[in-house]
Amino acid sequence: MRGPRFSLRTKLILSFLAIIILGGLLSLVVGSRLVRDTLISQAQAKVRHDLSSAWIVFNERLSDIKNIVRLTASREGVRDLLRSRQIDILLKYLSRVRAENGLDVLSLLDRHGRVLVRTNSPKTAGDDQSQDEIVRLAFKQEAVAAPQIVLREELLKENEALAAQALMDVIPTPRAAPHPGSQETRGMMLKAAAPILDEGSSPLGVLVGGILLNRNYEIVDRVKGIVFKGERYKGRETGTATIFQDVVRISTNVKNEKGERAIGTLLSAEVKKAVLDEGQPWVARAFVVNDWYITAYEPIKNIAGAIIGILYVGTLEQPYLDTANRVILTFTLIAGLCVVFLLVILYFSTTQIIRPLHKMAVATREIAKGDLSHKVEVSSRDEIGALADSFNQMTDHLRKANEKLIDWGKTLERKVDERTQELREIQSHLIQSEKLASIGKLAAGVAHEINNPLGGILIYSHLILEDTPPGHPHHENLNKIVRETTRCKDIVKRLLDFARPKEPERAPTDIHDLLDRCLAFTERQALFQNIRVEKAFQPSLPRIIADAGQLQQVFMNIIFNAAEAMGGNGTLTLRTFYNSDRNEVAVEIADTGHGIKDEDRKRLFEPFFTTKEAGQGTGLGLAISYGIIQKHHGTIKVRSEPGLGATFTVILPCRGMEP
Repeated sequence: MRGPRFSLRTKLILSFLAIIILGGLLSLVVGSRLVRDTLISQAQAKVRHDLSSAWIVFNERLSDIKNIVRLTASREGVRDLLRSRQIDILLKYLSRVRAENGLDVLSLLDRHGRVLVRTNSPKTAGDDQSQDEIVRLAFKQEAVAAPQIVLREELLKENEALAAQALMDVIPTPRAAPHPGSQETRGMMLKAAAPILDEGSSPLGVLVGGILLNRNYEIVDRVKGIVFKGERYKGRETGTATIFQDVVRISTNVKNEKGERAIGTLLSAEVKKAVLDEGQPWVARAFVVNDWYITAYEPIKNIAGAIIGILYVGTLEQPYLDTANRVILTFTLIAGLCVVFLLVILYFSTTQIIRPLHKMAVATREIAKGDLSHKVEVSSRDEIGALADSFNQMTDHLRKANEKLIDWGKTLERKVDERTQELREIQSHLIQSEKLASIGKLAAGVAHEINNPLGGILIYSHLILEDTPPGHPHHENLNKIVRETTRCKDIVKRLLDFARPKEPERAPTDIHDLLDRCLAFTERQALFQNIRVEKAFQPSLPRIIADAGQLQQVFMNIIFNAAEAMGGNGTLTLRTFYNSDRNEVAVEIADTGHGIKDEDRKRLFEPFFTTKEAGQGTGLGLAISYGIIQKHHGTIKVRSEPGLGATFTVILPCRGMEP
């Protein structure tokens, strides 16, 4: 029995179609794997680099603590007070050092390792710390610093607040490693110690300081800000950083299902095995709390080289998977279009194959000469005849299409030229915008990078100035260095505030109390000695929801500008009133100074615009103030005439504001 009869065209089309589909599927599978592997490998390379940046931030903070402790221990006054056992004075001074430098712990030990001064809890002094590895090494060398696990008993000696900060419930998560208990009571501390030496370089004692990392988000948030720069994907932050104490997250910006920091959640079992048990770095995908991330982990070791925790950075895997899927979908669509296009070509190819060869040769020669009017003689009514007839029709269509193509080619060429010119203009605007954005990022980056060196210059300048008597010829020069360095730090701080404004920390705020604090600050300023202050406060002014610190910065900036405009001599008037119709509080600050020109008033809130002499201002004060008020959903208005003073009106809503 013979099978079904297929035409030559059908056989050719089916054969080529099978080859095309098989080759397309194979290319799609291989291409999909290559795309996914390439994107994931790039993501892993990025998080590996991000982890290096995180270590820089971590070690920089550890180095800061070490420098604070070392510099304090090297002070001659501390050595003399320790030698003379003036414990009360040492307690006051070291407490001030701890508060000014943001340390959680600062204690002074005698030459035998017993606590003489514990700034957090003076009554618990006297215990022996000589067995602490960091303390023992500090007696042998200049200064040491390292992460360290601190037991709850030691934290309680400092104060109950530190012990409570370290205490956290252990929260199991999917794929997490097991934890032996339901709570973590210990803490991880960045700890430093430095010897206090006498004139013969013999240790009189050791100064120990540190910060507790449990629930301290300074390092992880700074890593996220530097490395990931607030990148978001579908409303979620893509980048995260975490410090683990053993398998417990003690400092993190990974969010749980409630949108809160996932403090107390556990490390995944596979990462624990590789990093904590085997001491190897981990750069791969991992399940973090409630989602998959492309991650990088490295162990944190104490001063003895033992692994006590992990430093982690990671980025959401989903953006890379979605990108890979989009690329694969694009490839699939292109492959489908190619199949359709090839089938069309195949159709016309088969019509030529089944045509009689001699007629095909004649017809192709005539067409090759450009004679599109040539006709193929039709001699049969079968498939060949039908093919010949179709060929004649095709030549007619080709001739007409050729004429249309020539016309369309000319039209298309003209449109391409017009579109090319438009694209050049658009590209020019984009390049200019990218240059301006790059300059802004560069300015913020440079300001950040020079901030730490300026801090070092200021500290050492103060130290040298304290050791230089007033009559010394270098005393005035050192004073100038301190003043100018302080001014540079203020400029850098203002530039950073403008480049990366902080979100307000809102709370119920009394405007009158806030203004009184501002005026109290000015009472001892020389600039305000000849300025009369008048207050016209509306009674029972409602409280607002705002960041009191940021609003104080705004009011202080306007008040100081007013004092400078009056040259330290005139009347400063502060008024407050409540607009019940709009539910708004308004604060007016008026001066009797020289006023503001119209052309200057239009540019008052532009960054870096100032009418002060060179070196007297940065032009960022009012720009930052304007940004703060905008964050509070308020406005600043200015009224002024040259010679008649100026009035700044700050209007703030009384309703609760969304963060």
